[in-house]
Amino acid sequence: MTKQQRTVFYLSDRTGITAETLGHSLLTQFDGIEWEIVSVPFLDDIEQARTVSAQINQIADREDNRPLVFSTLLNPEVLAVIKQSNCRIFDFFETFICSVEEELHQPFVRMAGRSHGLQHHLSYFKRIAAINYVLAHDDGVSPKQFSEADIILVGISRTGKTPTCLYLGLQYGIAAANYPLTPDDMHTQAMPQVLENVKSKLFGLTLSAAQLHSIRSERRPNSQYASLAQCEKEIQWQESLFRKRGIPYLDTTHISIEEISAIILTRCGLRRQLYG
Repeated sequence: MTKQQRTVFYLSDRTGITAETLGHSLLTQFDGIEWEIVSVPFLDDIEQARTVSAQINQIADREDNRPLVFSTLLNPEVLAVIKQSNCRIFDFFETFICSVEEELHQPFVRMAGRSHGLQHHLSYFKRIAAINYVLAHDDGVSPKQFSEADIILVGISRTGKTPTCLYLGLQYGIAAANYPLTPDDMHTQAMPQVLENVKSKLFGLTLSAAQLHSIRSERRPNSQYASLAQCEKEIQWQESLFRKRGIPYLDTTHISIEEISAIILTRCGLRRQLYG
């Protein structure tokens, strides 16, 4: 089946993160379409807008389909230029802001960049501190400081501990450490002693043997480390350890980093430490 080819623009007078996130979430609900993505952040003057408008019109003529445009533009003059283009525009502020104004009985300030700027200094510095903690306590480094962690992810090699910790730090301000379970631990059939005093902070990550085999094979192909048999053995051991020691854990085989992080926060009763 041939996929439909369409183009989507994400336009913003700041970073474009909000437009991309919301627009992408909407488009994931539609199958059979291959999207050509054009992101234009910091679109804040008329000449830039005219250039983008011309690009939109060219694509509409070439593809015989008008592009979709997701916008968080606040400058009405810039937005007016884009609206003259041959496109279908979805402006998030225009869609929701009037209703919010009515409910709050005050006009919005029309100031770009507030959601990802430095207006909330405490929130910003919490984010930086959390990321620094994650980087300083990756892969079992500095376990003596694990008591300062909000959570400690544990699991065998290549189960997604590091990227999940980074996402927790960046998006939620969570001080997340991680500790790798090794074949040596498996041979002793015990949890590493260094984790005993922080057991209440532990959360395990696991996945299918087939997926782990695929991931490890990209790193070290045709090795014992990457063999399906070794993957199966390590996964069976760690899941047995998690159950035996009462460590909550999650099978991440079919879920994204974003979902993993949200599930961890919910199951562990952790709260987002920052907004903006």
